[in-house]
Amino acid sequence: MTDSHSQALGARHEVELPGGRIRYHETGEGPPVVFVHGLLVNANLWRAVVPPIAAAGYRCITPDWPLGAHAIPVPAADLTPPGIADLIAAFLERLDLTDVTLVANDTGGAITQVLLARDPSRVGRVVLASVDCYERFMPPPFDALGVLARVPGVVRAATELLKIEALHSLPLAFGRVVKHPVPPEVVAGYLAPSRHSAAIRRDLRRFLVAARKRHTLEAARSFPDLTLPVLVVWAREEKLFPVPLAERLVAELPNATLRLIDDAYTFLPEDQPDLLSALILEFTREHAAP
Repeated sequence: MTDSHSQALGARHEVELPGGRIRYHETGEGPPVVFVHGLLVNANLWRAVVPPIAAAGYRCITPDWPLGAHAIPVPAADLTPPGIADLIAAFLERLDLTDVTLVANDTGGAITQVLLARDPSRVGRVVLASVDCYERFMPPPFDALGVLARVPGVVRAATELLKIEALHSLPLAFGRVVKHPVPPEVVAGYLAPSRHSAAIRRDLRRFLVAARKRHTLEAARSFPDLTLPVLVVWAREEKLFPVPLAERLVAELPNATLRLIDDAYTFLPEDQPDLLSALILEFTREHAAP
């Protein structure tokens, strides 16, 4: 499969991890910033966020995590939320990254919370940008996907239906996560792996049946012990994760601050990449390692 990712993400690489091979892009030099996307998107989600951060003197690393829009199947990997959290930890170790700034969006935020509860040793600071948390993992209407994924053939039927551009604005597609239209070629790049590969669909199905709120609720129990800086960035018009959830995160995380972004839904990297980049840079500079 050809690489549909933006050249702005930098050179493409692959790394062997326990359970499979992960593809990632990298650009820039300096302190590492690692990005964690959510369900049915890939590293291309960050194509407009990475350039200003890399230009400001950071090493930006954008992996394709196995969440349904990845190009390399990982049949031997544990694709439960704790399993993917451990995969991220293994990725950081394999690249020997320390004092990492993790930037997470949507489902990737839930997995990042699980990672912080299990092994935050290589993480220096975290940005949670409109993310699943607490009881909202996965949020309605996407919570139905875990049930539907158990029915043989449903995942394939859904990915085939999403070939129809007119359906992209539906609530179970992109209608509740993006306020402004995403270029059709970008959407096609998100959806192509699951449409063309039965192995990718099996990976996606394994994650969907395992994604349950018990994982985020369990991770939240570790929040009082997390002293690293956390920036909570939220869409003021958020459709999936009401703003009180962001306020709850900030109240329970000892070193967290909240910033709201207007004119956006969940996919802040799509709707407001410039504002998100600026907030990430402000945060990393304020909490830079001594």
